[in-house]
Amino acid sequence: MNPGILTIAILLMLFCNGTAIGSEAAQSLLNELIQPHSALTNADNRELPQTEETLLFSLEELKDVTTLPNELFLPDDEPAGDIPLALNEKVEYFINYFQTKGRTTFSRWLTRSTRYIPMMKEILRKEGLPDELVYVAMIESGFQLNARSVASAVGPWQFMSATGKRYSLRINQWIDERKDPVKATMAAAMYLKDLYEMFNNDWYLAAAGYNAGENKIFRAIDKYATNDFWELSKGSYLKRETKEYVPKLLAAAIIAKDPAYYGFVDIGTLPVVEYDTVTVKSRTDLELAATLTGTTYQTIKQLNPALRHWCTPPDYPEYELNIPKGTKPLFLQGIASIPEEKRFTEKNLFTHYTASRKDSLKKIASRFGTSTKELSDLNGLNHKQRIAGRTLIVPVKHAVSLTANTTRTKTDNLSKANNHYYTVRSGDTLYSLAKRFKVSAKLLARWNNIKEAITLKPGKRLIVAKTNKLNNSKS
Repeated sequence: MNPGILTIAILLMLFCNGTAIGSEAAQSLLNELIQPHSALTNADNRELPQTEETLLFSLEELKDVTTLPNELFLPDDEPAGDIPLALNEKVEYFINYFQTKGRTTFSRWLTRSTRYIPMMKEILRKEGLPDELVYVAMIESGFQLNARSVASAVGPWQFMSATGKRYSLRINQWIDERKDPVKATMAAAMYLKDLYEMFNNDWYLAAAGYNAGENKIFRAIDKYATNDFWELSKGSYLKRETKEYVPKLLAAAIIAKDPAYYGFVDIGTLPVVEYDTVTVKSRTDLELAATLTGTTYQTIKQLNPALRHWCTPPDYPEYELNIPKGTKPLFLQGIASIPEEKRFTEKNLFTHYTASRKDSLKKIASRFGTSTKELSDLNGLNHKQRIAGRTLIVPVKHAVSLTANTTRTKTDNLSKANNHYYTVRSGDTLYSLAKRFKVSAKLLARWNNIKEAITLKPGKRLIVAKTNKLNNSKS
């Protein structure tokens, strides 16, 4: 990463989090779990296309600023081998950086890590992965659940939308599981395991692939005729961010394993968040969950960082909702006495629209299916005021419900445009094709919905590459 960009990122973190470790109270850090985030905007269409990048909100959410986005923009079956913690000039540079200019930020990362590392390590170990991979989340986001990059990578593991969906994370206007620390860690573990297999059990290349996208690293290997990361980083093909990614990861792991030795003493700790999980069969207001468990709406939001709005998502039966530890009996007893139709209250959704020179309140009202009076009242305007260049709050005419089916259809249509196919020939096996096309057998099987042990029939068409979907680049 460019030092200037890194400095800006550090200043942003200092601004958002305060300058002293001691001032970072557990409650303020819990607020990282909430930041909802959603989708929509097209001034020329009455029925606006929905993407997860457009912000939707209710008026209640707009008034409560803590529920609107405040995201920081931050610059294989066998057990995987441990990551060798090389110590060279590049690694030493980042060790020194974290000890000096980046000291306050790294101290904050260490403090925040105590909340998430136990859970993350447990998941990594179950997948046979080395503990050191938790530090990918450290250098990606500083363990901040609401972190968001300028390239729209989101969450503690900084998943791009396409990559997150490829690893079964739900992302739509109601939910973004990239912010769920457990689900995102499970997805990251699977992705890192696939990368490890793709790059012939080389963690340095796997980490570089996590940052730049695996195709970028494969092209670098072909260009320089070497699979040694340190040699690849000497060339000009990889971006500086990727060249520095591995040494930064190694430096973070080396320091975090023995903070006191590197001068990080008296680092604060935060307790692991404990909670019970209940299954809700239909859409349920978080306010109701708070009432039933004797807590606050804000607490329920904090315990469910993936939820973007005031309720559990539609078209997501058997949704698992987190509630305060020890309150499960209260919730189950209370919810049983409430009819399903009374567990949820519909609310109108709104978004922002910036008026052009040709716009008038009447035109905008017609476009969004509302009245000039409602627009005026929402935005504190009178009909004579000029609105060109002004960002207005406008109602969403059709509250969109992105079901699992519609999301899957959009993803399928997109993936078809980017798939690369191969027709099976006599003698081909899944493993020989995996080696030929530089992808793991597991991923090849997953793309084609087949079992690894199956015999391939000549003439069958297989997906052997997904050009855009494989790219997890944040640049």
